[in-house]
Amino acid sequence: MHVFRTKTVEQTLAETGEEGRRLKRTLSTWDLAVMGVAVAVGAGIFSVGAQASAFHAGPAVILSFIIAGIVCGAAVMCYAEFASMIPVSGSAYTFTYTTIGELVAWVIGWDLILEMLMAASVISKYWGVYLNDFVHLMGGAGFSTTFAIGTFPIDVAPLIVVGLFTVLLVLGTKMSARFDGALTVLKIGIVLFVIIVGFFYIKAENYHPFIPPSQPASAIKGQEVTSTMAQPLWQWATGKSPTVYGVPGILSGAALVFFAFIGFDVVATTSEEAKDPHRTVPRGIFLGMVMVVVLYVLVAIVTTGMVSYKDLAKSPSPSLATGFELVGATWAAKLISFGIVIGLTTVVMVLLLGLTRIVFALSRDGLLPRSLSRTGRHGTPARIQVVAGVVVAIVACCFNIDVLSDMVNIGTLSAFMLVAASIPIMRRKRPDLERSFKMPGNPVIPILIALACLWLMLNLTVLTWIRFLVWLLIGFAIYFGYSYRHSRLGEDLLTDTISAEALRDLG
Repeated sequence: MHVFRTKTVEQTLAETGEEGRRLKRTLSTWDLAVMGVAVAVGAGIFSVGAQASAFHAGPAVILSFIIAGIVCGAAVMCYAEFASMIPVSGSAYTFTYTTIGELVAWVIGWDLILEMLMAASVISKYWGVYLNDFVHLMGGAGFSTTFAIGTFPIDVAPLIVVGLFTVLLVLGTKMSARFDGALTVLKIGIVLFVIIVGFFYIKAENYHPFIPPSQPASAIKGQEVTSTMAQPLWQWATGKSPTVYGVPGILSGAALVFFAFIGFDVVATTSEEAKDPHRTVPRGIFLGMVMVVVLYVLVAIVTTGMVSYKDLAKSPSPSLATGFELVGATWAAKLISFGIVIGLTTVVMVLLLGLTRIVFALSRDGLLPRSLSRTGRHGTPARIQVVAGVVVAIVACCFNIDVLSDMVNIGTLSAFMLVAASIPIMRRKRPDLERSFKMPGNPVIPILIALACLWLMLNLTVLTWIRFLVWLLIGFAIYFGYSYRHSRLGEDLLTDTISAEALRDLG
């Protein structure tokens, strides 16, 4: 079996012009940057920093964000180099198909489907939760988007937000990007306002000690990390007792807050819809990344400066709103709640876009049914968009999926790791290709990036790894049961082999 067969860059680029499976190039640098900010600045900006501070790193969560930002920033530089060479839908899947081979590309594509599907479902579910919270804060005590069929509760809020963006994305990526951009500007304004107000409540003593001494995890209220399934994998593998704070806490905090930076692979996924992608994609990725890192670090500074991390740890679900409540500024809860609703709205759109573009790339290559990759009169893969919207809405409406949010992190990190490892391979394999952007420090820095992503993966829980391995086993079953036999690359190679044998027989 030729599971490591690779596509040429020229072949990959040529397939973007296939009649009936062609995407329109309408996105600018600003559209791409806003897309990255839109998916990265959601509810997490108001909560993930507080949780990482309370239960992992204390005030040093600022370092956690910087570490995660550096790793993600360096990884997206690898994405930028590939996108400047191969501006094709599919992101990490497409990049690895041209370097390492089909099987690894399938694994990455399968991981990205996991990432986007779970993230879109989780975020649309939370959108309904925070919408209800906001309406209640504004006086709508009897409002609820949940109703019961018998004893089975169904939340219709995810159906509404997913349905809206499914329609917009079917009608055109540019139209969706404009709507997304307007909401993103609004939510950034809310975040900046909250940050500015929060600075007036900062007390210097809350930053001391900046790196709290390490202590047993069991000593922190609300933490259940002493069980095997909830331990970071490396701690379980080495037999070390679970701890929080100190240097290990900073690193585990970085693994947690890495969730804040997912989405930049979505920007690379839309390369095939970007105008002048060799320039706009790298610029869009970098501009968005800088904006996100600055916003998250500022929120972390405000969160840890307003109240002590010890006080945050007393709350079962600490957030930026918790900090404002503890200093008596309860009015901020309403504004933050509104900011979360707006923030999550844009996240859902970008994740739906990313999910369909991954499936589109896999389908066009024959690894999933080719009928899915037909584009409609608006130049979008309408069939995939509708199917993806229906699946996400059903999962979000009917299932409790909170426990699967860590799957988003491990899917993203695995993709980042393999893209970084692919940079030196492609440099050696195709040094002739034009690169409008080059990842500096090859091969040392890309290898270090891959190792850093692996290390962050090892800081995720044992249970997350078990679920990830089960997902991979399902993916292998689909690949060997369907994808390998229907791969267009496999069919082309078979045709070439038969033709060569026929010519040899004639000779």
